[in-house]
Amino acid sequence: MPEAIQVQTTTATKADAERIAAALVEQRLAACVQISGPITSCYRWQNAIETADEWRCTAKTTRAAYPRVEQAIRGLHPYDEPEIIAVPIVAGSVGYLTWLVEQVDV
Repeated sequence: MPEAIQVQTTTATKADAERIAAALVEQRLAACVQISGPITSCYRWQNAIETADEWRCTAKTTRAAYPRVEQAIRGLHPYDEPEIIAVPIVAGSVGYLTWLVEQVDV
């Protein structure tokens, strides 16, 4: 079975998060994208400490699809350098993971 991963990004608005989520699912780059927020992020940007409310997108996809997922997020994302990180799904129910893999067009 292909390796399942979660890819996460954050956006400044719920509308941007919804647009990214819809595009990833419509293009079959992700089986599901969950949107949560608002969350508070504290980070250093251009030598200043910033705090911002953001929305988190967590996409369920496959490792093989990651390069296309990253490319799609970069193309849709308004940030100069968006957070795009991937973590492996180390375990899960067989039925869910099978469904996830079947939804992603590799």
